[in-house]
Amino acid sequence: MMRLDKLLCDLGEGTRKEVTLRIRRGAVTVDGVTVTRPETKVDPETAVLTLDGLPVVYSKYVYIMMNKAAGEICATRDPKLPTVVSRLPEKLRRRGLFPAGRLDRNAEGLLLLTNDGDAAHMLLSPARHVEKTYFVRYDGTLAPDAETRFRNGIAIPADDGDPACVCMPAELIRAGEHEARVKVTEGRYHQVKRMIAAVGGHVTYLRRETFGPLTLDADLRPGAYRELLREEITQIEEIKRKTRRQT
Repeated sequence: MMRLDKLLCDLGEGTRKEVTLRIRRGAVTVDGVTVTRPETKVDPETAVLTLDGLPVVYSKYVYIMMNKAAGEICATRDPKLPTVVSRLPEKLRRRGLFPAGRLDRNAEGLLLLTNDGDAAHMLLSPARHVEKTYFVRYDGTLAPDAETRFRNGIAIPADDGDPACVCMPAELIRAGEHEARVKVTEGRYHQVKRMIAAVGGHVTYLRRETFGPLTLDADLRPGAYRELLREEITQIEEIKRKTRRQT
């Protein structure tokens, strides 16, 4: 059971003070009955709520798919630069959403915003080897044996404090002249750019197309977003269940 005012705050319906005032003014019903006491206990899983005559649907977690726009950073806030979270309406920002992982400032593509820390950890943990696919455009000419080198684990140089290393086996698929797709199961700093550079190219454009069970919605223009579909959430929940059984 939860206090009614806390439940509405957790759902992003306002600050505690704002929610308290709305409850006391009779704007909230619980199971068809107007409730004016903020401290009223309700079961969030079963209670039927309305606020100002509109239904309020309880969900513990929120999952947003965004097609990140170039020029924005993967952060909740920044004093100088636009962030991916700043695109969201206040109601969603109040839910405590954060980007699960990051894309470079000038990169585009699939980004998951959520308040589900377990899901974020599961998708980002190096031990889980979650696959990600990136579409890239590049200058230069890739080495003839680039695909083999990717499959065998390519060595990449140090970059901005991230040490030189040998990457885990990955996949390089040439998609056209100066275009390719790269599939990796790691998330090292500038990894895809460094891998392409190691075989003779220079990435000029990068877009993430898949992230674990999720595929970027082709209808989302850069900067646009939507909540995950029920089947997409189910896939994440299933991976979480499998992860718990293995630990």
